Parts: sequence; C-alpha cells; structure tokens
Amino acid sequence: MKEESETTYEEQPALPSPEDITVVHELLFVFLVCLCQILTQAGVAQTINPVKEIGSTFDVQDLPGKLSWFSASYSLTVGTFILIAGRLGDLHGYKLIFNLGFIFFGIWSLIAGFSGFTNSDVFFNVARAFQGLGPAFSMPNAVALLGHYFPMSKKKMIYMAMFGAVAPFGFVLGAIFSGIFAQLVWWPWAFWVNGIVCLCVVVALYFIIPKNIGSKSQGAFDWWGSFTGVSGLVLINFAWNQGPNVGWDVPYVYVLLIVGFLFMGAFCVASKYAANPLLPTSCLKGETGFVLGCIACGWSCFGIWLYYSFRWAETVDNLHPILSAVQFIPAPFCGLCAAGLTVFLLRKSSLSVVMVVALLAFFVGIVLMGTRAEHQIYWGQKFFSILVQSFGMDMSFPAGTMILSSVLPRHQQGLAGSLVSTFVNYSISIGLGIAGTVEYYTTKDLTPGYETTVKGYRHAFYIGMGLAGLGVILSVTFLILQSFGDQKRDSNFDDGLKLGSSEELKVEV
Repeated sequence: MKEESETTYEEQPALPSPEDITVVHELLFVFLVCLCQILTQAGVAQTINPVKEIGSTFDVQDLPGKLSWFSASYSLTVGTFILIAGRLGDLHGYKLIFNLGFIFFGIWSLIAGFSGFTNSDVFFNVARAFQGLGPAFSMPNAVALLGHYFPMSKKKMIYMAMFGAVAPFGFVLGAIFSGIFAQLVWWPWAFWVNGIVCLCVVVALYFIIPKNIGSKSQGAFDWWGSFTGVSGLVLINFAWNQGPNVGWDVPYVYVLLIVGFLFMGAFCVASKYAANPLLPTSCLKGETGFVLGCIACGWSCFGIWLYYSFRWAETVDNLHPILSAVQFIPAPFCGLCAAGLTVFLLRKSSLSVVMVVALLAFFVGIVLMGTRAEHQIYWGQKFFSILVQSFGMDMSFPAGTMILSSVLPRHQQGLAGSLVSTFVNYSISIGLGIAGTVEYYTTKDLTPGYETTVKGYRHAFYIGMGLAGLGVILSVTFLILQSFGDQKRDSNFDDGLKLGSSEELKVEV
C-alpha cells in the first residue's frame, strides 16, 4: 500500500514579477539561463576535440576505450544525477540549486585542469565525473526557471526554443577554444578558463535571477528511489563504457551490468509505492513516453556522430583540433533556424510531426558522415551532415522540453527539465559505450593499423545509423497513432502550444 504523505507547496510571488521586470533585466535573465546550456555543451567538447593531446599526457593516446572515458565520465554524471537535481529544485527552490550547480561546475573544472600534473587518467576521469555534477544540478533548474517564471505564451515558447538552440553554439565554442589551448598552450587551460567563467557567473546569478521562482514543495524526498535509480544508472553506464576497454568477457563488467538492472527493477518498485516518487510513472506513458523514446534514440546517435566525426577528422583527414572545430561553425546558425522551425511547427501541427522531422535529421546526418569516402573534401558530405544534424538536436530538445513543461504541474517544473536532460545526456554516454563495444569486437582480431582503425570507425557509425533508424520508426509510429486518434493528445499540451486556442495565449511578445 502506498505510504501516506501530505504534500503542500509554499507559494510566493516571484520578485520582480514577469509584469514588472524590465526588458534589459529579462534579457539578462534569459541569457544567464541559456549560458548554462552553452557551458554544459562546452564541457562536452573539452575532451572530444583535443582527445589525442589529453591522451598523450596520460600515455593512453592509442587506447580507444580509455579515450572514450574522457567524455563518457562527464556525460554519465550529467545524465544520471539530473533527475535528483530537478526534484531538489522542486523542494528547495530552483535558483538555489541552479547556483549551487554553477559553483560545483566551476570548482571541479579547475580540479580537472590540475589533473594534468598527476599523469593519471583515472584521476582525470574522476574529476570529469564530478565536473558533470555541476551541469546536472544546473540544467533542469534552468529549464524550471523559464518554465515556471513565464506564463504560457509565444514568448515562453521562443525562450524555451532558444535554450535548446544555443547547444551547438556552446559545443562549437568549447571545441574551438579547447583546440586553441591544446595547440598553442596546454589543454588544461580550457578547464581553468571554464572554471573561472562559472564562478564569475555565480555572482551575476545572485543579482539577475528573480527571487522566489517556483513553489517549494514540502513533500518528502524519495530517498529509496534516488538511491536505487542513481545506482542502477551508474552501474549500467559504467559497464557499457568499460566493456570496450577491458572486454565483456571480464566477469566484473557483466556482473555490474546485471546488478545495475536489478537496481533499476528496485527503482520501479520504489517509485510505485512512494508517496512522492522521484519519477512518476505517468511521465513515461502516452505522448511523453514516445517523445522521450525518440529523444533517447536520436541523442545516442548524436553522441556517436559527434565523437567519431572528430576522431575521423584527426586520424583520416589529418586535421589539427582547431580546424576540426572550425568546420562545425555552421551548426549554431542552423540550430537557430531549427529552433524557429520548431516553434512554427508546434503552433501549426502536432508534436509527432516535429519528432519525425528531428529523427529524420539525426538519421540523414549520420548517414552522410558515416558513408564519407576517405580524404573526401569538407564540402562533399561533412558540411551537409553538420547542417542536417543540427536540426535533429535543436528540434528534439526544445520540443521535448515544451511538452513536459506544459503537461506537468507548475510545482514539478524541475522534473520537466530534468527528464529531458537525463535522456539526452545519458543517451549520449550509453551510445558511446555501445559504439565502443562494436568498434572493439569488430577490430580486436585484426592487425592494428590505419585500415583497422577506419573499419572500427565505420562500424561505430553504422551503430549510430541503426539507433537513429529505430528513432525514425518510433516517431513514425507515434505520428500514425496520433493521426488515427489512438493516442490522445494531452489537453494541457494542446492548450499550451496552439496559439489562439485559449485566452491566456493571446499575449503579445
């Protein structure tokens, strides 16, 4: 029997309110929230672009399994702890947890940079994992700040879309500067600069972000759900990414995977009987379930596309990190177009149409990159792959964020932000683990060399194509179910996203 618990919410008006805030103050507020997305994605790029230079410091530059951990350790904690962070924001206030996340992000960025003096890749991976806790706490509460502060309107949709649209800009910015530091100075400088920026932002957040955003829940925290859920996600992720490193025949790898799934089973049971579950089962049903499934497939494909695109550029195209990053500059501009298209489609058609377009973009983008001929010019397929893949990123993320923000009640806006971010970041990490496993087992018996390396990259791209293809099938199924009325659209979502469908939305930006 579900335990009894009273859940109340401490309603306090935001200061200043959306009606009283000045235009300049509002733009600074939105900028700082979007800066969280920018710095998070820059953190991903810090180890993807200069991976060989970092590997050389720790003498693991020729071990693909160890190199992949530089990125996977960061995405592991970002994707795992986001769910808890969203609930903590609901309980204690979004601004508080948002600020604490930036503080943690800044401190561990500095420590990750200093790990270059230790010559220990294990210490660096641990520092990267703790660095990821910062964005894990900031990201869902950033979404919650926007979702709770602004009433449903065209303005809110634009700001939500902007939050997703700046992701490519953050990655490209991080890739360029990490490449510059790696080539001209030393790669730890990318982490030190990132840490200094984060700590400076904390000061600005105190003065710019309005007070009292959100209704502080007085309900109990789901400790059992948090323990079992986080333990399960960490163990499953660790096993998937360690498998390519030591081989799946090593007992502790598959034992940890089994234990991880057992913990996830316990998490489902704990969520069923908890009065205030960390993840309500309703969030995984109906429209939201389809959307999150599409996001998982698309972003696992994206992680593979991104990581192996940079490895291909360095190994096959013989590009140095700075030029590799510069080639991705078109992505942010396409991201802005994609965000605008998302807002337009959500106003004129159903969510399922947006997800089909996004998943097709993921699929076409990785097919273009994965089938490139060796030493092909940039303008052949890579340029168009970057353009198309940007639409997958910046259509799926804001669409998922907007539906969950609209469906969930106001006191659960932290959960709305955390769910999408959890699926995005965890899928990236798991996707890299799956691709690394395929790369390892399809090349381990071959003679090491250039041809073997290229073959491993190809196979990783093929796995990404399969994941994106699965997402396309899922999104098309979603579209068919909606078209024939078998999948009911949530009334909140319809009222929230169809401009003109309710009096509340007849608002001028």
